[in-house]
Amino acid sequence: MPRFDVYRNPDASERRHTPYLLDVQNDFISDLQTRVVLPLRREASFGPRPERLNPLLVVGDDPVVLDTATIGAVPASELRQVVTSLRSQRDQIQLALDALFGSY
Repeated sequence: MPRFDVYRNPDASERRHTPYLLDVQNDFISDLQTRVVLPLRREASFGPRPERLNPLLVVGDDPVVLDTATIGAVPASELRQVVTSLRSQRDQIQLALDALFGSY
């Protein structure tokens, strides 16, 4: 499960506003049963946002907002369907994580 892979949200009831989860866990920590993820929410359902903490990213043709402050862990077994990788957008993702954890 590579870092920055995007997965379809396994919770069907949430997919309308949060279609994807972004794996941000270090690739070298692979022996855990969970993965650390950030929700990717539809721009229209997010509202006002500080751009550094909540950058606008693109998954396919779908603009989504990285909801950094709602970081969490999910069972790795629930992350089944890889949609794409956002490795090309890692600088924005890392800036958002730095903003959240105070590493400027």
